[in-house]
Amino acid sequence: MSILETITSPADLSTLSEEQLATLSEEIRHFLVQHVAATGGHLGPNLGVVELTIALHRVFNSPRDPLIFDTGHQSYVHKILTGRHDFDHLRQAGGLSGYPSRAESEHDVVENSHASTAISWADGVARGFQLSGSTNHAVAIIGDGAMTGGMAWEALNNVAEDPNRPVVIVLNDNGRSYSPTVGGVIRSLDPARKLDSMRVSKNYESFLNWGKRTLQAGGLPGQLTYGALRGFKRGMKEMLVDAGIFDTLGLKYIGPVDGHNIGELEEALTMARDFGGPVVVHAITEKGRGYKPAETNEDDRFHAIGKIHPETGLPIAPSRFGWTSVFADELASIAKENPRVVGVTAAMMNPVGLKPLKEAFPQRVIDVGIAEAHAMTMSAGLAHAGYHPVLALYSTFMNRGFDQLLMDVALHGENVTISLDRSGVTGDDGPSHNGMWDLSLAAMIPGLKVAVPRDEATLRAELRTAVASEGPTLLRYPKGAMPPALPAVRTIGTIEILLDSDDPRPLVLVGVGALAHTMMDAAGSIDAPVVVVDPTWVLPVPTELAQLIASSRGAVILEDGLIDGGIGSEIARSVREAGSDVRIETLGISKEFLLHAARKDILTAQGMDAAAVVEAARRMLN
Repeated sequence: MSILETITSPADLSTLSEEQLATLSEEIRHFLVQHVAATGGHLGPNLGVVELTIALHRVFNSPRDPLIFDTGHQSYVHKILTGRHDFDHLRQAGGLSGYPSRAESEHDVVENSHASTAISWADGVARGFQLSGSTNHAVAIIGDGAMTGGMAWEALNNVAEDPNRPVVIVLNDNGRSYSPTVGGVIRSLDPARKLDSMRVSKNYESFLNWGKRTLQAGGLPGQLTYGALRGFKRGMKEMLVDAGIFDTLGLKYIGPVDGHNIGELEEALTMARDFGGPVVVHAITEKGRGYKPAETNEDDRFHAIGKIHPETGLPIAPSRFGWTSVFADELASIAKENPRVVGVTAAMMNPVGLKPLKEAFPQRVIDVGIAEAHAMTMSAGLAHAGYHPVLALYSTFMNRGFDQLLMDVALHGENVTISLDRSGVTGDDGPSHNGMWDLSLAAMIPGLKVAVPRDEATLRAELRTAVASEGPTLLRYPKGAMPPALPAVRTIGTIEILLDSDDPRPLVLVGVGALAHTMMDAAGSIDAPVVVVDPTWVLPVPTELAQLIASSRGAVILEDGLIDGGIGSEIARSVREAGSDVRIETLGISKEFLLHAARKDILTAQGMDAAAVVEAARRMLN
């Protein structure tokens, strides 16, 4: 029996020898490669935190000392050590979530995939401990570039306010989010720069003196001994150097520590745990460690993968030309023609398709780190200076910059284009990653023009229109492969008719974006004259669309977003304002958090497939 098979809870780690812990680390890495290769998921981040997670669970008493992961995609090892070994259906319906999940385990605190929030959670939990008189600690494990997010520094400011707050902040520093991490704060944490300074932190002596006093008073808890303290002193210029901004805030700092040395990690974490106040432990880790294909992948160290061959790291099925690739290609072409176009990303250069633009025009792509709010307002300033920024985000992450889109971009009418990848139902990444909120949010913003392409040609055309427009524009498209071309048979203003009828009062089927394909599939099964329409630009609602529906037998609207406050609601309001009380039914996503499952299955469950459209049409016609 392997050591891993004997681990059913963190308590099982306490009796393992140093040699057994090293073997366990190897077994966990092999387990991760074999299982994540079969399902897809976040491989690189978890290969990098094996020893760190083992050390955390040996020093702290989860769940009494809650371990809060930021971001949550680095929690696979935590799942394994808390007894969750069934990875056969990872990120599939009925299987484990790709992030921490309270439904799975009492050891999971935050279902966290939006970065830079863990320190705030830990601060709140620790305040609760103080109010209740508990002696437990809140532990925030922050990594994968999450320290570039402003919320992390707001939280640090508050944690540092109280020298007794029981918070341990573990900085998992692998130098990357997807790509290498950017920004002045990260440079200040660069271990190479620290070693060059060769200045011992003033905090080191306070820790050492505290340890000596504690030893003299009766000894230290756990495995920390005077010998361990002296071992910690060994090479102190490498272990404890100038803590920079943490010193400025008054936070105690230990590091940098070798994040793949369980012994060193345990010493550092034990000192932090027993210090009696907030401490930052700076661990240097290697993303993708122990798996050569990940270690040698400079793009993202296998941050997130589809199904791969575990021996080689090569994809089982080469990815098809998808929405992101088309966006990337077209934006690069537009930028060649227009020197005022600038790409902006929030730590996701490759995933959102800005790599080709970066390669062609290195100075015209700006990566702000995991800082969507800053990205939005900075883009407004860039537009005011005469440029046209194209801010490319995953749809779910636009939520983090909503106020800035509303008050900085839209209020001032700045020429900013927001491109939202992975809009609508994404499926396997679960409730935090479904891009289902963007259309309802966009509908609230005055002056924002919104386009939803249905195929490659409309994506290219609408992106060009957006960049050429005055004022803010938003373009959103789903995750995955590009569907086949769906040409229009005629146009009325900006709306495009995909299937026409000679009947003066047809039933109108409105397909928003790629769901126009579903409407075409349904049209052949409806026993009545139908017209299938793609609005192309859905907000503001085109006058021609409202007029077409106002004179019809009724309309069924299908959108890959919330029914509440979405495009269907806006269309219905426009039709009523046109003086018509024609029946309108909207099919879309209900107001709930959707569990991880395949996109197709979620759409069926939500009543958003062709069969649901046919049934809605029958109700309309009765």
